[in-house]
Amino acid sequence: MSNPDQIQRFLFDDTQVRGVVTGLQQSYQAVLARDSYPRPVQLLLGEMMAACAAISTMMKFDGRLSIQARGEGALSIIQAECDNQADIRAIARWQGDISDELPPLQLLAEGGRMAITIEPANGKRYQGVVALEGDTLAACLEGYFSRSEQLPTRFYLTADGKDAAAVMLQALPEQSHQSSEEYQEDWARLTTLADTLTAEEMLGLDNETLLTRLYHEETVRTFPAIDLRFYCDCSKERCGAALATLARQELDEIFEEEPLIRVHCQFCNEEYCFDQADIETLFNPNARQGDPGVLH
Repeated sequence: MSNPDQIQRFLFDDTQVRGVVTGLQQSYQAVLARDSYPRPVQLLLGEMMAACAAISTMMKFDGRLSIQARGEGALSIIQAECDNQADIRAIARWQGDISDELPPLQLLAEGGRMAITIEPANGKRYQGVVALEGDTLAACLEGYFSRSEQLPTRFYLTADGKDAAAVMLQALPEQSHQSSEEYQEDWARLTTLADTLTAEEMLGLDNETLLTRLYHEETVRTFPAIDLRFYCDCSKERCGAALATLARQELDEIFEEEPLIRVHCQFCNEEYCFDQADIETLFNPNARQGDPGVLH
């Protein structure tokens, strides 16, 4: 397959077109292992993770990029996140019985929306939101970049429940030394060749073989591959910070019924438990006892 659990960027010399190829295997399976996802949800998760990994290469700073889609169908939300360290995670929420034959994007039904969010470690959060218009996730992403970024972008996505892969091509801003006709011809030629890609090739060929087969008459310059991994950065401290945004009375009412407040991470299913002393610490730091930096 495309090199498993890696992101690799490439450029076409003498053109204003760049590309990314991504392959997911263990990172994809780690997400699927955390819930009993129906087959169409598995496929859409794989495609979204592969696309998210590819788009994350556009970040030139410390931060995180996420793709999220919401709809009114059986699938209420699906989301993938990848940061600049190539740590990736994903989640989906669905209801009811879902047929294995249902096209994945139909899970969101009409009226769905997609958001791409960039969260720098230092700086202002940016989010673009568009309607889900297209029969495939690739088509929806192409529409997003056409409207929100004004950069011609083409996506080729596939997943089979075990592996997932993406190829992304993007036209860079036109240069003054290049005619508009040359610019358009390069884009048309390179995307037409990519249109011949099959799912079998994307999942069965390594990056070098795939690019050579597609572009043997082009000068393709590849960059060192970046390893992808499933990773969730949840922690008890982060969950505590979220609880601290709630009213203290609301939390006290929970303790009237339960001895612990349990918080589950939606991405990795890790459970964090808070007793009354923990909550007291959240609202009154001076109440800490023992190690001041540790919750119970």
